[in-house]
Amino acid sequence: MENLHDRRKIYEKLQLIENEIKQNPFEQFRDWFIEATENPSVSESNAMAVSTIEDDCCPRTRMVLLKSYSHEGFVFYTNYNSRKGKSIEKTHKACLHFFWPSLERQIIIKADLERIAENLSDGYFHSRPKGSQLGALVSPQSEIIPNREFLEDKLLNLEQEFENKEIPRPKNWGGYVAKPYEIEFWQGRPNRLHDRIIYTLGETDWEVSRLAP
Repeated sequence: MENLHDRRKIYEKLQLIENEIKQNPFEQFRDWFIEATENPSVSESNAMAVSTIEDDCCPRTRMVLLKSYSHEGFVFYTNYNSRKGKSIEKTHKACLHFFWPSLERQIIIKADLERIAENLSDGYFHSRPKGSQLGALVSPQSEIIPNREFLEDKLLNLEQEFENKEIPRPKNWGGYVAKPYEIEFWQGRPNRLHDRIIYTLGETDWEVSRLAP
């Protein structure tokens, strides 16, 4: 077994102090997201982990891409019949996680999820490259398939079928909006005394607290 005990990183780039943060977590997210997007060391600032709870009560995590955000919530797209889709349909909850190691930052979001309007899913689907549209039709996401050729053959057939035609959005494919009720901002600091600021949704507004690292 490889010993990793001596692999250590000193976190000392930035800080997260109460008198410098926004009182609204969506505005704080916007500021951090813009900084990550503009930083050349961050290759995909909108990459996020989505964790859901499956039937065996074990969380399952996968990476997806954030496609939009507003004061309502965070939007991503998936196959509703996928493992994540089925879990979301049962619990209507998920945890989103952004990690930007070069900035020594994390954001953890606990949220209630609901499907976005079908016309919004239609609009985004038809804005995607044709290959991505066909991919959504080709893949029975999360199901067992016999081999790689199964997908490639199906793609070839669909390319021929929809040559010079508009590709319809599959009804089992679309967007979710994650409406947060808790958002934690984590900033690495020296001596493992990291800054952790958490926003919790109260009855009328967001409550802001500091957590011990």
